[in-house]
Amino acid sequence: MLPDITRAIRLQILDDRAAELTKEIAALPKHIAEIEKKLEAHQRRLEHDRAATAANQKDRKRLEGEIQTCDQKISKLKTQMMEAKTNDQYRAFQHEIDFCQQEIRRHEDRILDLMSESDPLDKAVKAAEASLAAEKKQVESEKAVARERTAADQKEIDGLLQERKAILSQMDPKIASEYERIRKGRAGVAIAEVLQGRCSKCNMAVRPQFMQELKRGDSIMVCESCKRMLYWNPPQSVEDLAVAPV
Repeated sequence: MLPDITRAIRLQILDDRAAELTKEIAALPKHIAEIEKKLEAHQRRLEHDRAATAANQKDRKRLEGEIQTCDQKISKLKTQMMEAKTNDQYRAFQHEIDFCQQEIRRHEDRILDLMSESDPLDKAVKAAEASLAAEKKQVESEKAVARERTAADQKEIDGLLQERKAILSQMDPKIASEYERIRKGRAGVAIAEVLQGRCSKCNMAVRPQFMQELKRGDSIMVCESCKRMLYWNPPQSVEDLAVAPV
């Protein structure tokens, strides 16, 4: 096998790994954005529950104030009723007192309803606060992991690029240029292995004469279908695979 083919194979391995790492780096912010979006939804739900709790308390205070106003009015009406000069006046005061007492009972009933609604609201708020606190902690932890992973991936990419540069400097400039041209036009894959008589990337069969020339390994050959560089890895013999004696 030509040395430049061996170098091209190594370049492809480096490029594949760099592409994988780049994809991972790009995916991490999206993942963080998704969990933050979920966190924001839970925050809005908590705010809604808090608003419902506050509204409940506000309504209860308002009704308690209404009851107090009615009590004061009843007290005033009773005083006025004692000073009534006619039965009609007396009955009129009594009618107003009865109305105020009915209002008090209606307000008290509503307060009881609000109190029964308040307990599950309070529990929902406490549960949401605890859940949100735990989720925020988890999000921060995932962010830290993502930052560390991104830094590690970038460091590895930098190392791959350095090795890549060194390999390219050792290659015939024409072959290096051809490798780059094919890689850019073929989804990042410039070289492919021939397996079982077919190009491993486009799966097209290789002609027998073409295969014989490829096996000789004395020139750069490209797939007649996808135009990628091709190489052939001869099977290892039994002797090659045998473990050397100690």
